[in-house]
Amino acid sequence: METPRCWACTQPCDGLGVGIGKEASFLYFAYGSNLLQERILLKNPSATFCAVANLQDFKLIFGYHEGKITSYWHGGTATIVQSPGDEVWGVVWKMNASNMKSLDDQEGVEDGIYIPIEVNVHTQEGKVLTCRSYQLNDYVCGLPSQQYKTVICMGAKQSGLPAAYQKKLEAIETNNYAGPVPLFEEIEAAIKEKETSTQ
Repeated sequence: METPRCWACTQPCDGLGVGIGKEASFLYFAYGSNLLQERILLKNPSATFCAVANLQDFKLIFGYHEGKITSYWHGGTATIVQSPGDEVWGVVWKMNASNMKSLDDQEGVEDGIYIPIEVNVHTQEGKVLTCRSYQLNDYVCGLPSQQYKTVICMGAKQSGLPAAYQKKLEAIETNNYAGPVPLFEEIEAAIKEKETSTQ
């Protein structure tokens, strides 16, 4: 197996290079539910906020892998597709290389649900960062659940994505699924725990 390229080593984030004795790290561009800190930290404890950035000539859409509705979110999940002139805003997280497998597992890489890709994103300060990201594989377009959309919008607000882009996310149509979403409840619990610990 090829050793994962440590993008952060060649392009330090926030001046945080990877020095001798420190664990190798990589940069990950999140555009869906992983915009929200409490969501990404559930499975990837090393994730630290690096920057708000945009991916040019891509657009955000939602779909089902092989046309199957996921039991995690009960609706379509986010992906990015090439679209000249469009852009997708998101968050760059810096993560320990040891969390690459947990991130891949979360995205269902082994099962072929998402495939890892390398993208160049532009930060608000004008830097270009090379990041790992993911695209939904073999999908049929489909609306997301309200719960999934809520997590994305919360993450966009928390991260300070541009107001116009937040409005675009808030306007996304949902499938009106009204049943339980255990993952959403887990995220809500993590948010409450964080609020309690900071009071």
